[in-house]
Amino acid sequence: MNESFMKEKPVLPLMLSMSLPMVLSMMVNSLYNIVDSFFVAQISENAMTALSLVYPVQNFINSVGVGFGIGINAAIALFLGAGERDAADRAASQGMVMTILHGITLLAGSISIMPAFLRMFTASEEIVDLGIRYSNVAFSFSLVIAVGMTFEKIFQAVGRMKVTMISLMCGCITNIVLDPMLIFGIGPFPEMGIEGAALATGIGQALTLIIYLAVYLTRPLPVSITRKRMRPEKAILFKLYSIGIPGTLNMALPSFLISALNVILTAYSEVYILVLGVYYKLQTFLYLPANGIVQGMRPLMGYNYGAGEHKRVLRIYQVALCMSSVIMIAGTIVCLLLPGQLMGLFTKTADTIHAGEAALRIICGGFVVSAVSVISAGALEGLGKGTQSLLISLCRYVVIIIPAAFLLSRWLGAVGVWHAFWVAEALTAMIAIVVYRKSGTESEK
Repeated sequence: MNESFMKEKPVLPLMLSMSLPMVLSMMVNSLYNIVDSFFVAQISENAMTALSLVYPVQNFINSVGVGFGIGINAAIALFLGAGERDAADRAASQGMVMTILHGITLLAGSISIMPAFLRMFTASEEIVDLGIRYSNVAFSFSLVIAVGMTFEKIFQAVGRMKVTMISLMCGCITNIVLDPMLIFGIGPFPEMGIEGAALATGIGQALTLIIYLAVYLTRPLPVSITRKRMRPEKAILFKLYSIGIPGTLNMALPSFLISALNVILTAYSEVYILVLGVYYKLQTFLYLPANGIVQGMRPLMGYNYGAGEHKRVLRIYQVALCMSSVIMIAGTIVCLLLPGQLMGLFTKTADTIHAGEAALRIICGGFVVSAVSVISAGALEGLGKGTQSLLISLCRYVVIIIPAAFLLSRWLGAVGVWHAFWVAEALTAMIAIVVYRKSGTESEK
C-alpha cells in the first residue's frame, strides 16, 4: 500500500476521509456508553452509582491501552513519513510485546484494588458489592483491551481508518445487543444483572480484536509485526514511551479528576456522585467524536511532519479545530435545551434530575472553547511532542479544575464544582494556544 496520499491529497477531503469513519465509530461507541448505563440504571440507582465509582479505574485501563497505542501510532507515522519502513516494523513489533505485558499487569492489579478503592467513596456495602461484581468481570478483559487498542493505532497509522471503524462498530453493536439479554436474562441467556453488563462489554471488545486479527492476517499492512523484530531496542522503546507515557497520562487524567471530584461531592450527597457519573457518560457523545477527529488528524500530522511538509501540518491543525468546534456547538445547544430529558434516561428521581439539569446547563458553557485544548493536545502527540501535550491535559484535568472545584464548592456548594468545568476549559484553552504556538509551530519553521 502506498501511504503517500497523506501528503498529496487536499487537506479538507483528506481530513474528512480519515476522520469521519472514526467519528462515526466513536458515536456508536458513545451510544454504547449511554445504552450500557441506561440498562444498568434499570437494575437500581445503586447499580448506576456503583458503575460511576468503577468508571475511573475502567477508564485508566483503557487509557494505558490508548496512550501507549498513541506512542506506537506516532512512531510508525513519523518513521513512514521519513521513509524508514524497517524502523516502523520494529516499533510495531516491540510495541506489541510491551502491550501484552501492560495488559497482564493491569488485569491483576485492577481487580485486586477494587474493594479498597470503592470503600473510599461510599459506606454502602450494596454499592461496594455491585462495583466488585461488575469490575471482576469487566477487568478480566484487560489484556484483550490492550492488544485491541494497539492494533487500532497500527491500522490508523497507515491510514486504514475504515477497518478501525468497522471493527469498533461491530464490537459496540454486539455490546448493545447483548446488554439487555445478559442483564435481564432474555432468550437463552441467564439473568446476570450487573455482571451481564460487564460481560457484554468484554465480548464486544473481544470481537473487535478478532476482526483486527482477521484483517491483519488476510490483508497485509505496510507495517508488519514479526518475531525477529520483537527484541527490545533502547532507541525504539524510548521513542514509544516518550510519547506513550504522556499519552497514557493524558487519557488517565479524567480518572484522577473524577475521583477527586467524587471526594468533594461526597461531602454534600451521593446524588451528586451519580450526576457526575451521568455527565461523564453523556459527554462521550461530544468528546469521543472529537477524539475521532484527533485520531484521523494524528497520523496525518506525524506523516507530514516526518516528510518535512510543515505548512501542511498547520493546515491540518486548523481544519481539525474547525471540525471539532462544530461538534461542541451542537453539544452546547442540546445540553441547554434538553438537560432534564438527558438526565431522565438514567434516573426517575425528581431531585436527581433537577440537580443534573443545573449541572449540564453550567458545564456546557465550556464545551466550545475546549476544542482548542483537545485539538492542540492531539496535534502535539502527532508531532511526537508528548510532554507538551501532557502539559495541556494537566492544566485541564488537574492544575486548574481541582483547586477551582474545591474553592468554588466552599462558596457555592456542590454547584461550584460544575462552574469549575467552564473556568478550567477557558483558562486551559489560553494556555493551549501558547503551548502549541511555541511547540507546534516551531516544527513548522
